[in-house]
Amino acid sequence: MKCPVRPIPLRQRGAALLMAMLTVALVATMAAAALWQQWRSVEIEARERERLQAAWVLIGALDWARLILREDARSGGPDHLAEPWSVALREARLSTFLAMDPGDSALGDDVFLSGQITDAQARLNISNLIAGNQVSESDRDAFARLFVQVGIERAELDTLVDKLLLATGSSDKAEDANVPIPLYPQRFAQLAWLGLSASSLAQLEPYVVVLPTRTQLNLNTASAQAIAARIEGIDLSDARNLVQARSRTPFRTLSEVARLLPTAERLDPSQVGVASRFFEVQGRLRLRDVEVFERSLVQRNGLSVTTVWRERSAGDPGDAAGALR
Repeated sequence: MKCPVRPIPLRQRGAALLMAMLTVALVATMAAAALWQQWRSVEIEARERERLQAAWVLIGALDWARLILREDARSGGPDHLAEPWSVALREARLSTFLAMDPGDSALGDDVFLSGQITDAQARLNISNLIAGNQVSESDRDAFARLFVQVGIERAELDTLVDKLLLATGSSDKAEDANVPIPLYPQRFAQLAWLGLSASSLAQLEPYVVVLPTRTQLNLNTASAQAIAARIEGIDLSDARNLVQARSRTPFRTLSEVARLLPTAERLDPSQVGVASRFFEVQGRLRLRDVEVFERSLVQRNGLSVTTVWRERSAGDPGDAAGALR
């Protein structure tokens, strides 16, 4: 005799169906999460590989710039804006430099490189303000004239000088434990540590630099504003006349410059010159939707060109600058 089959209640059948649907949804969610993790790992690895490749390309570009500066040193003479090192490299496809066929580059074909070498001694050097553990009055006067030109209050210059003395340990206040001692800046943007406001930094950036040692202002490359601030007794129009004169024939000696000045005072070779030892090298690599920027300071002593510091940033092409790495 067969046992009668009892029908499953509708409530139990609904619960079983719901459990099956939940199981399917859970499995699908776990599969999607695993697929997303795998995709994320692949993307991170690809981006890291591109970043490393871009970094090596920019290192090669820096070595190229150092070679150009070393070859320029072999010829000797003054440094001016008509020399090969001052010609900017406009954006060009990377494959044109590597002599490769399309598709052979690991970075792809849509990779573009640009860069420029600029004379760091074309600007007034903050490090000149302190000489022998005391303030250099002639350099402070030069900066005071520059501050007047760009419309910055003298009080900011006084604050800058006081904090420079503290940073170098040259101030009597450095012995006071209650007085905060600022770090000595290595980059221009770090002058904010010494009391300069953001607006003042923006106004001074074309005319001021931070170099590790005292330097001359190169009259062959400096702007008219920097020249007028550095040479006492001349105004901006006199400085512009010098800039026009050097565009025709670069200055070879300071005596050639002195003949064009309205004053008969002799130029101080410790303050101005016609050659440079410090240069900034800027490079930019653009690949697809990312740009990598690199800026370096190099020092040239004879045929030796060494890197003082390097900084790199990355961002989208629409950004003025990316986050500093």
